[in-house]
Amino acid sequence: MSAKHDKRAHREKTQHEPRTSEGMQRATGRDRDEWFAQLDAWGATDREYREIAEWLVAKHGLSKWWAQKLTVEYEEARGMRAPGVRSGGTFTVTASKTVTVPVERLFKAFVDPELRERWLPGAVMRERTSQPGRSVRFDWEDGEMRVNVGFTAEGAAKSQVAVEHERLPHTKAKNEARAYWRERLAALKALLEG
Repeated sequence: MSAKHDKRAHREKTQHEPRTSEGMQRATGRDRDEWFAQLDAWGATDREYREIAEWLVAKHGLSKWWAQKLTVEYEEARGMRAPGVRSGGTFTVTASKTVTVPVERLFKAFVDPELRERWLPGAVMRERTSQPGRSVRFDWEDGEMRVNVGFTAEGAAKSQVAVEHERLPHTKAKNEARAYWRERLAALKALLEG
């Protein structure tokens, strides 16, 4: 295995670590409390989201993904934003499921309209972009909301799907979307494993 492959595998693994201080420590070299102290000392409570995230990338070498994640967690912890609210005032929910099928089959369940209708009936989705076996992005319903889907192979016959439904307009829509995706991903798992 090459060093480049090892780094990519580590980055992909740690990028999706659970929201724990230990996961952040492994991925960034500091835990949440250390980062929050660093941000406090810099005066981040008086700065905007974008400035904080850019500073974390430029000054501390974080990936954009980790800089954004850390900035959101910091803003939530310091009362600068309500939990789950994006910088534009909309909400985002995530859901994931591990399925005992190859990643290609899981990907197809999202991009093949006939197959998708079997587990996600009536969903109005327009594909925007895709990278086969890795990700697909959709406009949801009228295009105001987006659904981003990532896929990870966990072996030859096991894979994980992670769904991010963004631009939800309010808390009620967020709660409904969270329940919806949990239910629909369970239906997807039953269909593909059945």
